[in-house]
Amino acid sequence: MLSPDHFNRLGADTLPGHLGIVVTHVGVSELEAQMPVRKSLMAGNGFLHAGSVVTLADSCAGYGCVANMPDGATGFTTIELKSNHLATASDGTVECRAKAVHLGRTTQVWDAVVTHRESGKTIALFRCTQMILYPKKSA
Repeated sequence: MLSPDHFNRLGADTLPGHLGIVVTHVGVSELEAQMPVRKSLMAGNGFLHAGSVVTLADSCAGYGCVANMPDGATGFTTIELKSNHLATASDGTVECRAKAVHLGRTTQVWDAVVTHRESGKTIALFRCTQMILYPKKSA
C-alpha cells in the first residue's frame, strides 16, 4: 500500500500542493486528506470557494484510484464528477474522506465527503468516475 507521504510528495509541486492539501491516511479502498481554509482559497464573498472543495475531493478520489490500480494499469483519467455543496467555511480546516464504490478493471467510482473539522458540518458530497488506462497494444 502506498503511504500518505508518497501522495504528498506527488502533489507537492502541483495543484494539490499549491492548495495545501495533505494526505493523512491511505487504506484499502479509502483515502483521507485535509486542507487549511485560508484567504487564497476563498471566493469573493469571503467563504471557501467551491472549486477549492472540489479540488480536495477530486484529489482524494484520484489518489485513491492510484492506490487501488488494477494490475497492468498505467494510470487513470476522470470522466465524470459531481458535487453537492451543503455548507461552507471561512476558517479552520476542511477534511475529506473518499471511499471506493466500484473498483473495476476499466472504471472506478469514488464517493467523498468533505467536512469542516471544527464544526463537524458536512461541506460537500462528491462522486467521481475514473477510466483506468492501460498501455496501447502494438498493431
